[in-house]
Amino acid sequence: MNTYSLVDPELQPLLKNYVDFKLEYSALLALREQRQAAALGAMELNDGLKLSVTEKLISGLPGEPEVRLLIIAPPADSKLRMGILHLHGGGYIFGSPEQSLSLTRSTAAEQDCVVISVDYRLAPESPFPAALNDSYAALIWMSEHAGELGISRQHIGVMGDSAGAGLAAALALYVRDRGGPALAFQNLMFPMLDDRTVLETDPNPVTGEFVWTREANNYAWNAYLTGERLPQIHSEQAWTKTESARVKHSKNAAGGENVSIYAAPSRATELSGLPPAWLSVGTIDLFFDENMEYARRLARGGVALELNVYPGAFHGFSGSSDAEIARRARADRQRSLSSFKPR
Repeated sequence: MNTYSLVDPELQPLLKNYVDFKLEYSALLALREQRQAAALGAMELNDGLKLSVTEKLISGLPGEPEVRLLIIAPPADSKLRMGILHLHGGGYIFGSPEQSLSLTRSTAAEQDCVVISVDYRLAPESPFPAALNDSYAALIWMSEHAGELGISRQHIGVMGDSAGAGLAAALALYVRDRGGPALAFQNLMFPMLDDRTVLETDPNPVTGEFVWTREANNYAWNAYLTGERLPQIHSEQAWTKTESARVKHSKNAAGGENVSIYAAPSRATELSGLPPAWLSVGTIDLFFDENMEYARRLARGGVALELNVYPGAFHGFSGSSDAEIARRARADRQRSLSSFKPR
């Protein structure tokens, strides 16, 4: 179904020049380099915000490699601020803290808070649970060093977009179940929550046409869950018989029976006891159905929830600088974050 007519009119120009990225492993490596180079170049621009951006290497979990962080902070003073652990998007296969600096810097400035962005390991080179382990290590370090960072330990929350939001939801589950620093909130923008979406037999006909498609979702989930470096998956014919059999019959592959709730939070059967959640999604985003279902179950689990739905918005729409609906989504996020600041 062609859903272009459903796109918010102010978002439609973004699709005119949009080029789908080619999800083959060699192309993925090139995409990572291109986006990182562009992000590093943008760091040289002066946005006028009085913030420090500091790189920090911390110890990973036992037996795991070091984790790189970017710490974005206002000028230090005697007061303790809210701390936000930020997890970038990119389908678990690309992205970096530098590529999210527009969000993390604006958030640190608007909320007068400290944002710590995690350069977690990416799939397929480092499949689940590498990203979760890195994020958990970062949260522990952030809590243990809260005082020197100028952070109130009781006001630490987690924030992410897309895969980063899915990882944030997974971290909230992990902390609840395994113990660790308590989270004050989870701020989730169009989270990637459910690997089973790739196997839908009756998919929503108005979602997933733009930006993050079913094909991209299939590739990314299997890269994250299995570490497979498969070619682009446009159809069954795009696979070799060996690749198809290996992934489809893996119990750890997308839709498999052994997928952990800490990889795909929608698989969790019990959502009570989680921190307050802000969740937002557009009506034509591929993740619309899974996000609405997760929100419903959060509410049924007694979790304080704010749900924002944006008509005619596709995946990643909030990055638009001009569309009113994108500005509204960013304002809604910041309003929610402000409610968790120390008083």
